[in-house]
Amino acid sequence: MSSGDLHLDGAALILSLPEDVLALISAHLRPRDLLALSAASRRLRDALYGGGADKAWLAQCRRLLPSPPHLLAWRAAAGGSSLAVCRFLHSAAPLLGALWAHQNPELGNLVAAVPGFLSVVAARAIPQELSPRLRWAPVFELLADAHGRPAILFLHGHQPADLFPARLSSLQPHANVLFLEAQTDQDPIASSSHQFPRLAFGDRRRLLDSLVAACRVTLPPDLVAAPLFARSEDDLPVLAARREAMLRLHREAGGGMVCTTEVEGLLEAKKKGEPTPLPSNGGERIRLRRSLSAVAGYVRNSLRQMVTRSVSANSRAEYVDTKHLPLADFLHNGESVGLSLRGARVRLSTYRAWPSMHDNRFALYKLTLQAPMPGREYAGLWGGTFGWPPGRPEDECKPRKALFFLLLSYEVDSEGKLLLIATKVLEGTHYVVHPNGSSMFIARMCEPSTEAFPWQTDGESRNVDVERGFAGEGIANGYGFRYPGSKPGSLFVLQDGQLAFVWRETGAVLTLQRLNLEELMKKGERVPALQPVPNFAYLTKSYSNVFTGFPGSSASPR
Repeated sequence: MSSGDLHLDGAALILSLPEDVLALISAHLRPRDLLALSAASRRLRDALYGGGADKAWLAQCRRLLPSPPHLLAWRAAAGGSSLAVCRFLHSAAPLLGALWAHQNPELGNLVAAVPGFLSVVAARAIPQELSPRLRWAPVFELLADAHGRPAILFLHGHQPADLFPARLSSLQPHANVLFLEAQTDQDPIASSSHQFPRLAFGDRRRLLDSLVAACRVTLPPDLVAAPLFARSEDDLPVLAARREAMLRLHREAGGGMVCTTEVEGLLEAKKKGEPTPLPSNGGERIRLRRSLSAVAGYVRNSLRQMVTRSVSANSRAEYVDTKHLPLADFLHNGESVGLSLRGARVRLSTYRAWPSMHDNRFALYKLTLQAPMPGREYAGLWGGTFGWPPGRPEDECKPRKALFFLLLSYEVDSEGKLLLIATKVLEGTHYVVHPNGSSMFIARMCEPSTEAFPWQTDGESRNVDVERGFAGEGIANGYGFRYPGSKPGSLFVLQDGQLAFVWRETGAVLTLQRLNLEELMKKGERVPALQPVPNFAYLTKSYSNVFTGFPGSSASPR
């Protein structure tokens, strides 16, 4: 080793490595590790943020999303910057790969967040009978801006061409609840995100509905039928065109912010029962709003003193609701108001992997999705049907079998014994049989079953190989819909990774197969969504299928 080599500093040694080696090293680091490394010296910062660092950030992208769809096309859409793509993936990580739900309707409200095109698409799996194609409907989309920040948000509604621009107010790294709220332009976090929940439920509903009516924009006709995520390389050009159109619409709509005086007018018209006017052209109407915004703000500020004095002079209990924040006070926080999405980490109580949920919050709750590991191989999302032989999507038999989605998770009981719990999260019937969060069965993984599997062959006359069996209990009618009872049964592990739970007394069987929801949606069929606000979180209690009525839907009542 020469004397010159002895004086090389750490930065120089790292920089002397080939780009491919640097990329390989960076794949084993976290983004914050690279940021710390860039702070070590100016040369390292220039190397990690200069033109030659693309491979290192591309490796980070693959680390954040092991199988990112068409990552090079994402990078091209981000101006050729893998750093921008990495920034988006890191910020959107709390959404990607997660399952979200709400208690209502009881039949199912399961939302999966999957990669789109430099975006995250939140889509609802529609309850249905077993079918060759899973039906789904979009709920919202989160897009990266030019710098890779997750700043562009749209709600989806019933008409495929209609989009409703919104803002992402915050997305905490370990968010477990997504709130649909309203925010003003005046200090949105301090004044809105903490104030909106204080409004009465009726005021929150009316405000969200009015904002939806005022901020609608429309996709160009040639992009209405465009896919939301890539199914093949052929989809990439139209996906890129759709993304550019959405960025333009969001920019022209000012992020969906609406002058508060206009919102007050819509609220007053709704109160009187008058029809709510809808914008015919987003761009023209928004420019008019902005031109009136300053005048409206001046008038409102000049009146605020008188309004405040009037309220204080009539602050007796029969006139002032001390529990809820008056809607007028909320709107006076700023000159404009718009829809917002807030991802927060809150304390949630759960029972058998199902969180306790509010019936009066426009929110989606994150389900705990355990990853399979040695000794806990069966954790994850499974699809199931009742009856033997197991139902197959390609079967054309009628009537079709109802499709259940179950979340399998492990818990340790009070005696330290390992349990496998199958929680129902989706049900493909017209009228719900078991409520969301029901434990369809519980297997004691330390107690082998003494029962024999009742069938020797499957639907194709092949011998059934049973690898293992565990004793347990399965759901029964019991003493009520909400609190069902249980009956003894056994969980069997069959060939090809299938599971089957058999009730001992009745011989009923629930067969399960592991699901990849993202892949099912890519191969599935998009159907119309609900109206925008109910589409995010359907708060009306319902035991029947509110998702019926779609053309060709097998979930429609016969």
